[in-house]
Amino acid sequence: MWGRNRPSMLRLADRLGRGRRGRRLLDRMATPTPAPVRPDFSNWQNSTLGAAWIGHATMVLRIGNTTILTDPVFSSKIGLDLGLLTGGPSRLIAPAIEPENLPPIDLLLISHAHFDHLDRPTLARFAKSIPVVTARSTRDLISDLGFTTVHELNWGERIDVAGVSIKAHKVAHWGARTIYDQHRGFNAYELESHGRRILYGGDTAYHEGFKSIAPVDLAVIGIGAYDPWIQSHASPEQAWEMASHVDAEFIAPMHHSTFRLSREPATEPLERLLAAAKRCVDRVVIREIGTQWALS
Repeated sequence: MWGRNRPSMLRLADRLGRGRRGRRLLDRMATPTPAPVRPDFSNWQNSTLGAAWIGHATMVLRIGNTTILTDPVFSSKIGLDLGLLTGGPSRLIAPAIEPENLPPIDLLLISHAHFDHLDRPTLARFAKSIPVVTARSTRDLISDLGFTTVHELNWGERIDVAGVSIKAHKVAHWGARTIYDQHRGFNAYELESHGRRILYGGDTAYHEGFKSIAPVDLAVIGIGAYDPWIQSHASPEQAWEMASHVDAEFIAPMHHSTFRLSREPATEPLERLLAAAKRCVDRVVIREIGTQWALS
């Protein structure tokens, strides 16, 4: 049946994956716990390297003179557009800050098309003049929201945008948004500006492909959703090892504690990461949603 109806099922799945905002009134019933910390961006422009964790994979990054927002997700639920509600997990902890209170964003960076990384209702809230860098074959999920500058990158490709050199890297993951769209890409990114270097790891299982990027000042690495999805997401110990592959001076863990996407307890990923760090625990500079860190 699925084979015979593939074109119609593809169209339906695609439509359900393209909701943007407005109709999902029942989503408002989701009441996530407030973030423990609220970031203060009043002196943000004075830093040449910095990070603030808004929640899940959403990080505000400062590199050189540029402010980057990664995988922006501010919605209370993520998933398919079912009309009055979103078919997917609810947020456990609210975003640390709302989009209108962020510092001026120079670039939106999107790793892949999964709903917890590419959230169309969130993207619709941002100025359409902000340039977007995204993975191969994901432009169609962004351009129709009105964004005027959308760059797709495949593995190994590099582009200069908003004063930052950006190179896409291969990860051990997958990129389909719904059932059939297996053509979509999935990236990590190497960022460089004014002598500073950041690895934004996106979603990935353990692999050794990041070794070519070393060294970096900051590695932003996912540490959650590994039980039972270890083939798609690294364990905390594996994330620490990949940060070591790039000789990261500092580590900002992400992709944990925000949505329940797997079976491990919400507090376990960070606990295991800190245990893996041992005497180098001070290199882990982001530990709570809302935490920010910066170097001048």
